[in-house]
Amino acid sequence: MAIVAYTDGSSLGNPGPGGYGLILLETEKMVKKEISQGFRLTTNNRMELMAVCVALETLKFTKTEITIFTDSKYVVDAVEKRWVFGWVKKGFKGKKNEDLWRRFLEVHKIHNVKFQWVKGHAGNVWNERADQLAVGAANNPANFKIDSYFEMNQNEE
Repeated sequence: MAIVAYTDGSSLGNPGPGGYGLILLETEKMVKKEISQGFRLTTNNRMELMAVCVALETLKFTKTEITIFTDSKYVVDAVEKRWVFGWVKKGFKGKKNEDLWRRFLEVHKIHNVKFQWVKGHAGNVWNERADQLAVGAANNPANFKIDSYFEMNQNEE
């Protein structure tokens, strides 16, 4: 079974209220699932990475083949160029979003993950939908969660 995910993050101010959006598509059965969540104070890069983490955590079976489409060079380059694995060896010294990178690495290792960068706001229907979900979540304070790690560490970030 092959899964395709489109992920996006948004922050209204950086930092500011933010949200992520993601769409999971199961290609054989043509099943679609949309997920989004807003946070009262966060950053765009955190939301980009959070969307990827949630997409991987949502998968029901280990060793799932998944291609993640994202417009985040931050996420794609950190993984595809293997920077994040070097950051681990150096204890994430001087790097932001350690909590989310560690969360990503835990779930990344149990699946077969590929990344594909897509240009944002360029007419890709699924990327545009993920953006709508992320921005919608960032604009919905009634459903905000607290990005505790960021709020507790923002002066150090």
